[in-house]
Amino acid sequence: MMNLPGGKSRTADLPRNAAPELPEIGILGINHNSAPVDLRESLAFSDQESRASVRELKKQPEISEILILSTCNRVEMLFTSHDPGGAIKAIKSHIAEIKSVEESRFEGALYTYLGSEAVKHLFRVASSLDSMVLGEPQILGQVKTAYRSAVDNRGTGVILNRLVHKSFSVAKRIRTETGIGDRAVSISYAAVELARKIFGRLEDKAVLLVGAGEMAELAVEHLNRIRSTGALYVANRTFEVGVDLARRFSGTAIRFEEIEETLKHADIIISSTGSADFVIFRDQVKPAMRHRKQRPLFFIDIAVPRDIDPAVNKIDNAYIYDIDDLQDVIEDNIESRRSESARAERIIDEAAVRFAQWYESLDVVPTIKQLRAKLAAIAEAELKKTIQAMDHPSAKDVEAMERMSEAVVKKIMHDPVRFLKNPGTHRDKSLYIDLARKLFNLEDD
Repeated sequence: MMNLPGGKSRTADLPRNAAPELPEIGILGINHNSAPVDLRESLAFSDQESRASVRELKKQPEISEILILSTCNRVEMLFTSHDPGGAIKAIKSHIAEIKSVEESRFEGALYTYLGSEAVKHLFRVASSLDSMVLGEPQILGQVKTAYRSAVDNRGTGVILNRLVHKSFSVAKRIRTETGIGDRAVSISYAAVELARKIFGRLEDKAVLLVGAGEMAELAVEHLNRIRSTGALYVANRTFEVGVDLARRFSGTAIRFEEIEETLKHADIIISSTGSADFVIFRDQVKPAMRHRKQRPLFFIDIAVPRDIDPAVNKIDNAYIYDIDDLQDVIEDNIESRRSESARAERIIDEAAVRFAQWYESLDVVPTIKQLRAKLAAIAEAELKKTIQAMDHPSAKDVEAMERMSEAVVKKIMHDPVRFLKNPGTHRDKSLYIDLARKLFNLEDD
């Protein structure tokens, strides 16, 4: 459960007709710290799978709200539930079924966060404090995309809507108030840095980009920033998209069917497609190596699922580096950002406290609504009697009395509402909710 101020938790055994127990907020997932790339790619959700899974999981009685975030480095299920254990069990079962993977294969790599820890984890993810590349900006866009998908498929409600929007504002504040985003660092940047470490100089090295999406574009930008390379080739399944990227960076667009021939000339291949299958195979690389007279060929595979057949590594002078191999490069490039992470964590802690205060106020809302309705009904009944006893009051007089009646109800409500929402750090809120319901005889309303 999410802790109340002072370390108290909501009382499980609420009195009859009191506000129901609030659902728990939870996150179940895997990421680059808990699972290797082969396991992550086997559990990665396509956009279509995410949409279908949101609809399917929302039907489960244990799950109130659900959002699925699937990126290169993580698969996470953000949910609310009155039965967190049951929700986690249902999610595990769904993952195993839709991905055709035995639970025993991935269960040990899963992590679970509940309550305030889940809130903080989402804030850290959206702010890129939990990313492989500390401070990289892409993750916030991915969270926003996941949220839109969940909303479109009716997976979210009051709690997750508020929580995710709060994560956006936290991420923006951290980006603005700290140096966490200083210096361009991303998976694509790390890939280019790795290429530079391998070759030392890139001026005469030909580069082939497989895929022309955001990751590929970032890679080209970083290549141009550190020093122009030799020939640049761009291969994309949609040829026109490849042409556009190649034109902007003075490269040459090729069709996917030309990749095998281009391997004879390229020195560095950076692959980042969204393909579910390999796009470069051992049987394509081996003939190219004979033509190259054994000149080294380096593949940097930053796609999940992977684009390059791992069997390519068995070919002499052909080398593959995947996302996990980039970790050392990334560590070298983010040291300057780490000093800023403490400030970012303080912002997250503050935001988590404020969200907890809003969240804990939800359990008093039904009582406040009932109290307001009861007082309004009493005022309306008494106003009706007063008007009937008057000698033909004017419409203006009636309107004035109605305004006065509404104002009286608001003023009577003000202090009780303020107290019920925040009775104090060391007080049991559920006790005061119960007392308010008895004082105003709301038990049978």
